Amino acid sequence: MKSLPSLLYVFLLSCLFLACSDSEDTIPEPEKLTATDFVSGLKSPIGMSIDGQGQLWVTEAGTGKADASVSLITAAGVKTTLLSGLPSEVSNGAVEGISHLLHRDGKLYILHGVSGMLYIVDVSKFKSGDAPLKFSDLTGEDIGTYVKSLALTNPLNSNPYDLTFGPDGHLYIADAGANAIIKRDKDTRALSKFAEIPGPATGVESVPTGIVYNGTHFLVTSLTGFPFAAASAKIFQITPAGAVSEYKTGYTTLIHLALTANNKPIALQFATFDMGFQPQTGKVVNENGTVLLDNLTMPTDIKRSGDKSFYLLSYALGTIQKLSY
Repeated sequence: MKSLPSLLYVFLLSCLFLACSDSEDTIPEPEKLTATDFVSGLKSPIGMSIDGQGQLWVTEAGTGKADASVSLITAAGVKTTLLSGLPSEVSNGAVEGISHLLHRDGKLYILHGVSGMLYIVDVSKFKSGDAPLKFSDLTGEDIGTYVKSLALTNPLNSNPYDLTFGPDGHLYIADAGANAIIKRDKDTRALSKFAEIPGPATGVESVPTGIVYNGTHFLVTSLTGFPFAAASAKIFQITPAGAVSEYKTGYTTLIHLALTANNKPIALQFATFDMGFQPQTGKVVNENGTVLLDNLTMPTDIKRSGDKSFYLLSYALGTIQKLSY
């Protein structure tokens, strides 16, 4: 029969082992991010998505001459065009047209904000080096007409900008023009208004720009509309039933967000505004507003690629960087 001291020793040793195991398994939150160059030469890139092979799918707005595109970029940085010749235009000095995209189960879900369309493309057999597909062969789903029928803004507006899947398998679209989240039924494709995102002040729009699901809630970033006041942007949370509340406040011009390995949001500040958006005023911040990386020029997307690494896209510089900590 074991003595009491022997049993106590075994117990303490077990506790120490479990404590060490927990410590080793815990992934720390980033306190500072380091950037290294990955890809350059992109034309006004907007959004990206990572597939199961670690490849990036990227949307580029182009130059405004009907030259928006979607490309595949391998983990080694090799680019192959999937689609080209999508509508694009120059508005207020910026190239607009294509928005974000999402890869899931061998398909790309591509939003084209200016035309209000959703395109679903089977890319399960597409690989680096393949010939591009023809945009004219695609059949899109009209999101914008439905959104405008809701009459959520005056004048009527719609700009399907970002998208994510919910726990129910339905697709949820952040419409930056209508300040709303639109639900697309997975079976019937029927559209419905899921939630409205309130602005920071009377007469100022919220402009939702990014949406993710963290396991319990949808999290949505707001850019805010003119005058793009500092500290007026927010991260909202939405229950699966559509109830909207503030998650965190006090940000400036949030353009997108990603989740860490612990499902904590980190967000992108697009730029500060002073007679125009200022270069090198973009930032990556955590949910408390702590700056993880600064001096960025118009970042538009961030995606986690591993437990402690991310990809960061710059619209103005046409680059993708790898971030790590």
